[in-house]
Amino acid sequence: MKTIDDLEQQLGGLAGKRVLVRSDLNVPLDHSGERPAITDDGRIRASVPTLRRLLDAGARVVVVAHLGRPKGAPEARYSLAPVHARLAELLEGTEVGFCEQTVGAQATAAVQALGDGALVLLENLRFEAGETSKDDGERGAFADELAALADAYVSDGFGAVHRKHASVYDVALRLPHAAGGLVATEVEVLQRLTSSPERPYAVVLGGSKVSDKLGVIDNLLGSLLREGDRLLVGGGMVFTFLAAAGHEVGKSLLETDQLETVRAYMRTAQDKGVRLLLPTDVVAATAFAADAEHSVVAADAIPADRLGLDIGPASATAFAAALADARTVFWNGPMGVFEMEPFSHGTRTVAQALVDSGAFSVVGGGDSAAAVRSLGFADEQFGHISTGGGASLEYLEGKRLPGLDVLD
Repeated sequence: MKTIDDLEQQLGGLAGKRVLVRSDLNVPLDHSGERPAITDDGRIRASVPTLRRLLDAGARVVVVAHLGRPKGAPEARYSLAPVHARLAELLEGTEVGFCEQTVGAQATAAVQALGDGALVLLENLRFEAGETSKDDGERGAFADELAALADAYVSDGFGAVHRKHASVYDVALRLPHAAGGLVATEVEVLQRLTSSPERPYAVVLGGSKVSDKLGVIDNLLGSLLREGDRLLVGGGMVFTFLAAAGHEVGKSLLETDQLETVRAYMRTAQDKGVRLLLPTDVVAATAFAADAEHSVVAADAIPADRLGLDIGPASATAFAAALADARTVFWNGPMGVFEMEPFSHGTRTVAQALVDSGAFSVVGGGDSAAAVRSLGFADEQFGHISTGGGASLEYLEGKRLPGLDVLD
């Protein structure tokens, strides 16, 4: 993939050039107050180095991004206005404008008004139906409007590179293009996880549904994990594993249609010598609530009227021990409902184990990244915190990612 340095050479310099940057600014918002509040600005902060690189070179930077899942029309709750305010703080000293349109006359005027070393953020891409359209013509027409705003394109929204969207794929076909620093780093990390990982290699999977992880488990057990490596399973998805092993899981999350698939995974792990760790105890509660009555129970004795909301303390200790001598660790998905303090301990223990180990540790975006930050860990304590959970998983599944293919 071409870098920004390559693009600068191709264009004969970036000063005065309009550069369209596809960033990933899809941050979680809390709408409970008078104004929406960003609860984790990690993706905004991760976008800054590439933007600063272009601004320092004198480029006129046009940033496009999405937020949430609007259905191709404006929705006030998904406006990028709160993101603009935070981006302006992080780029203090730089002119950072905001346009309430994505394309059209107002957007064109905002871009034409830019001076060298200035930036404008356009409104949510997904307010336009063409961004996510499966119709090549409709998507291409929107890409034409975006491309008309710029002289060059930089792809820096790693969290969207697994989507064949106009701003991710089609615009790169229409303009001189390069990968931003964030995308380049994410790809380098994923290549390290898939090409020549130091072993023992440990993968920690959590989150709610095992069906969300089928592809990655297939590829892990099929080609990436070897004898002596470890696969640790927690979160809501673990109850399908426990049920597949014949245990009662009460009212816990359960995907009955995946039981046979999970049993096959368990047999494959055993046959390959991959150590598959499941919890031996869980924190089971009477309801999905922070103040619900709860207790630690054996994983094979969950009461029928309770649901598991975290791995138990013995399991957390065992997981930490399994990570202690690992040389490479990939973690995607919390071990429990970390947003509720009584059910956050498993996730905290795993995060601390990664920090304490000498492993190259990768936290796979999404809820995992939000979890470690909300629990008080700093990004610098891990080898890498990905900005794209879905993109990371699809890469580890061995899938082709449109937003990377087009850059090649």
